[in-house]
Amino acid sequence: MFKTIARAATLVSALALSAGAVQAAQCGNNAAGFEAWKAAFAKEAAAQGVGQGGLQALAATSYATKTIAADRNQKSFKYTLEKFMQIRGAPTIVAQGKKKRAQNAAFFNGLEQRYGVPAGVLLAIHGMETGFGNFMGDSNVVSAISTLAYDCRRSAFFSEHAMAALILVDRGSLSPNTIGARHGEVGHTQFLPGNVLRFGVDGDGNGRVDLTNQTDALASTANFLRQKGWRPGAGYQQGQPNFEVIQAWNAAGVYQKAIAIMAGQIDG
Repeated sequence: MFKTIARAATLVSALALSAGAVQAAQCGNNAAGFEAWKAAFAKEAAAQGVGQGGLQALAATSYATKTIAADRNQKSFKYTLEKFMQIRGAPTIVAQGKKKRAQNAAFFNGLEQRYGVPAGVLLAIHGMETGFGNFMGDSNVVSAISTLAYDCRRSAFFSEHAMAALILVDRGSLSPNTIGARHGEVGHTQFLPGNVLRFGVDGDGNGRVDLTNQTDALASTANFLRQKGWRPGAGYQQGQPNFEVIQAWNAAGVYQKAIAIMAGQIDG
């Protein structure tokens, strides 16, 4: 139970070389060069030990126009906190979070004992990210993350995650057809592929990390926060020690504040 499959050293050795992928594979700002980029990136992946499963998944990808549109139109950074919480349905998340906490008390207590992260924080994230698993995305994960790796806007950042996605296909944690969010996030709490490798936990003990499995996803989320510096027993509202860890989850200030506020209401 709660066995961490991936090791940080594995990720470092696998992805440290991915800078070469950025140099060898020419980025672009439209679909025209995507196939040429895939061919170059495949050579880098093969050189790093990615197997046929990952290479075939890369070959099958298509340029994700919806991903590019979403990346160019991120609204969360522009909303006030009040507007953001209204759009996200904060009262519903809090009410459902309280109910889920009561229904699964032993599970959440076990996570808190192991990682120090209280149920409210995990449930606020779960509710915010996917409505407690009711909508985990509409995009092919490998295509989305490959498109972002190819796109010149943030190629270096997403190239690491694209390489990680191919490794995860080889390991069976992703399939070429896995559906996730438009930026390539996957599962109940929407991990980027590189974070699956770094922080993914086999919460149900079946021998593999699968973030479309709720147990694995929540255990992995707790592990992410603990590895980012979560201090058991310390507060997590603004100005308290663990709020900085919540900031590592999402770059948008309104998102960070909303997690803390809803978590406090769920835990209260």
